[in-house]
Amino acid sequence: MTGAMRKPRVAILISGRGSNMVSLIEAAQAPDFPAEIVLVLSNRPEAAGLARASEAGIPARAIDHRAYPDRASFDAALQAALEAERIDLVCLAGFMRIFTPGFVEAWSGRMLNIHPSLLPLFRGTHTHEQALAAGVRLHGCTVHFVVPELDAGPIVAQAAVPVRPGDDADSLAARVIVEEHRLYPAALALVAGGRARLAEGRVVFDEALPRAQGALLSLVA
Repeated sequence: MTGAMRKPRVAILISGRGSNMVSLIEAAQAPDFPAEIVLVLSNRPEAAGLARASEAGIPARAIDHRAYPDRASFDAALQAALEAERIDLVCLAGFMRIFTPGFVEAWSGRMLNIHPSLLPLFRGTHTHEQALAAGVRLHGCTVHFVVPELDAGPIVAQAAVPVRPGDDADSLAARVIVEEHRLYPAALALVAGGRARLAEGRVVFDEALPRAQGALLSLVA
């Protein structure tokens, strides 16, 4: 970043409808939000979220991964697009691509992801089905820094919801997504505002931040 007063420039990466993208864009419209959403990129030209971003006045474009022979060349194109817009922070919001280690390392401490489980439980896909099969009583979502290992980065924030009798994957997902839309903007604000950062593989919070706020752990009845 150049200049203490400039808000960090944020890019959001999507592959689909971009519901978490919308929550981030809406939160960043507040004058006191400590980041500016300046770009939305998708690896799929048909992603519905691109139109939603454009409607919100955010530049949006696709970099079709199918046009590149391997992950490294796609990641290089993505890196060039991010550098061209002087991006400071990257938020993954349903971006269904696995990055090369080199790309992840280039954005170490500057790239966030939201995952629909209470990590380290239930990595990968079909997390709600995994939670129901395991018989857990709490489920939820996690915002974490991205590392080369999938869904394994240091945790910035989590929100929990109860698993109710009679839940199926759809009803549980509907409860979790509400918390995702609340949690991701709050976590981005912590990182963009300098109140949470990655240091030696762990998340360090501002000492002035109340412990409960730093954890951002909520239980929805």
